[in-house]
This record gives sequence, structure tokens and C-alpha cells, in this order.
Amino acid sequence: MDRQKTIDDISLLGGHPALDFVNTVDSRGGRWGPDFLNSYDDLVGWACRLDVIDDKERDALLVTANRSLSDAEKELGQAKDLREALYRLFLSEFDGSQISPNDLELVADMVRRSLSQQTLGQVGGIIEWGRADAKDLDAISNRIAVLAAQLLTSRAERRAVRACRGPNCGWLFLDQSRGGHRRWCSDKTCGSYARVRKFRLRSS
Repeated sequence: MDRQKTIDDISLLGGHPALDFVNTVDSRGGRWGPDFLNSYDDLVGWACRLDVIDDKERDALLVTANRSLSDAEKELGQAKDLREALYRLFLSEFDGSQISPNDLELVADMVRRSLSQQTLGQVGGIIEWGRADAKDLDAISNRIAVLAAQLLTSRAERRAVRACRGPNCGWLFLDQSRGGHRRWCSDKTCGSYARVRKFRLRSS
């Protein structure tokens, strides 16, 4: 029996951390799920893999989460709320669906919390803003919200976000293909499956 895929080995095909965060649900196509964020540890592992946090911050957050499992579970739920709001916001670029003010406000609230924790310092003789260490359980969600807001507000300078056309996929990705007509999250998986399915239909 094949080993069940986990958050540690899911593919990163979105082209941006905010989209890879949305894609922590295996399928958003003909079916939904499974969900790879099953614990706060999963969220921390994903964030470290995408460099949203560093190794030191990962260790600190895991200690904090283990001290208060109920708070960690609550924050996991809030992170998932953010994920679904981002899914709807980015999907609107693909299908023209109406944007929810509630989704925008959720992202904005988290961005404000993250920006309020920034510090002004000197790096290599240059004064610049820096982010505070991730100590609170909501640090990951807040940082993802900042990354997502930057992507959402850069629409005029980039290619559109698209949704994979695979019947059991629906993953989002930043279309950086040469012609701007990418259809699949991965040509090797969903693209290959679509070609095989098309061939079989023609042969039947």
C-alpha cells in the first residue's frame, strides 16, 4: 500500500508561497481534499519548508504550541480560514467571481498585525524595516497574509493566477509560461492525465 502523502512531500507548484499555501488541500476539483494541514505542527513544517519562518522560529513555535495545544488548534483553524479566503480571492482572477469584502478584511486584519510588529534597524549600513521574530502562534498566518497581499496588489505587473483544469485538482498557480496559456498545475501530472484521458476517449 502506498504511503499517504503528507505536508512534507506535497508538490510546490503555485509559483508563490501564498498560492502554495492555498494548495495545501489536495484537490479542489471534482472532489475536495484531503487536507494536508491536520495539526499546527503541519503548519509550522510547511512554513519552514517555504522559508516563511526559519529553523529557530520553527523550534520556538513548536515549543509554544506544545505548551498550549488548545491555542495551537485554534490558530490552525484561523490559518485555514485565511487559506480559504485567499483561495476565493485568487480564484476571482481566473473565473471573474465576485470578491467578498469579508475575505479582504480578514487578510487586511492579519496584514495589520504583522506590520505592527516590524522593527526599524540597520543592516550593512542601511536602515530598513525588518520583521520581528515569530514567537506568537499567529505569526505564520500573519506573514502569509502579507505575502498574499503583495501578490494581490501587484496584478497590474504580473501574469494572472490560474486554476488547474484537472478534474480532481483545481490547484492555483501563477502563470509564468512563455505564452501565458498554462492550463495545468503540472504538465507531468494533471497535463499527462488529461492527454491520456483524451486519447482513451478517442480510441473508445
